[in-house]
Amino acid sequence: MERDTIELLKDLVAIDSQNPSLVPGAAGESTIAGYVADWAEAAGLAAEIVEATPGRPSVLVRSGGRSARSLLLCGHLDTVGTGEMEDPLTPVVDGDRLYGRGAYDMKAGLAAALIACREAARSRLEVIVAAVADEEHSSLGVQEILRHVWANAAIVTEPTELTVATAHRGFVWTEFSVTGVAAHGSRPHLGVDAIMKTGPILTGLADLNERLRGRVHPRLGQGFVHASIIGGGREESTIPDRCALTIERRTLPGETVDDAERDIAELLDRCRAADPALRVSSRTTLAREPFEVADDEAIVQAVARSATAATGRPAELAGASYWADAAFIAAAGIPTVLFGPDGDGAHAAVEWVSIPGTVACARALTAAAADFCAGLSSR
Repeated sequence: MERDTIELLKDLVAIDSQNPSLVPGAAGESTIAGYVADWAEAAGLAAEIVEATPGRPSVLVRSGGRSARSLLLCGHLDTVGTGEMEDPLTPVVDGDRLYGRGAYDMKAGLAAALIACREAARSRLEVIVAAVADEEHSSLGVQEILRHVWANAAIVTEPTELTVATAHRGFVWTEFSVTGVAAHGSRPHLGVDAIMKTGPILTGLADLNERLRGRVHPRLGQGFVHASIIGGGREESTIPDRCALTIERRTLPGETVDDAERDIAELLDRCRAADPALRVSSRTTLAREPFEVADDEAIVQAVARSATAATGRPAELAGASYWADAAFIAAAGIPTVLFGPDGDGAHAAVEWVSIPGTVACARALTAAAADFCAGLSSR
């Protein structure tokens, strides 16, 4: 298993699968989806390419077994851009680390899932791997495959440092547009400075962030808001007639998109009350719900036991700092947990994944499938 897992990981890292929604003209998932389908068929597994969005394929790989319960393993095919990385598509082994774009986020988890599916086929267990497109942008892939597959439980194999992640935050992106009046810089009385008008909004966001510190999740900590992008003005000697501000709110389980939008509406109401001349509008540009699963779910128990056996230490239940496709799968009524290898450098200039951690992940997923699909775990 060890050699097969790492050789598969190397092959996956060597395939350019940068997300074209992030990097215009990038390769996308077509080549890597074809590779995964070919690998699966060579391993005696059934493979189906799902491509509701042209040029953005996902792959469903099935063990072909029938067991008391079915298990879905989900990992994404796409990566972010390579930026300033050196030889990002050349997998390099240095000690117990494997370097390359996507090694950590998350081709190691995908390789481990595929190996676990192959092992499940040998034991006649019902395991499905969803190798999905576009997780790094709009999650087109997982939404499309959920129209084709259902399972009794799911494991999303994002990197969790070999902890069993039972929750992650959601997010809401909000765009503000502040309108002023352009005028010559020497005649400010004839204009309205849109950038300066944005100042109280930023102050209000800082106040909101302080209030959010009072909401604490036991595994995720605090929710928060941060300013992501700001821009405006035309030239040095012109009073700016516009300012655009984009923020991100990270939400906790129990908080909704409506809650986040209400906080923004109340913030703007206070700003308008203090400055009746303020002309500002806001809109939500993208939102994703948070995720949480109960500790006593059968899939959580199965993964915890299997992780303990694979790593030789008691499994830790934790939260994941990032958003993941787990939220969509759970919303479809499938109990879900996250479990994946350790490493570092997601979206960074240097990215690596632990080789022993990847192998441990494959072993844990294989054991979890045997445990859960055979009906050994119960809630």
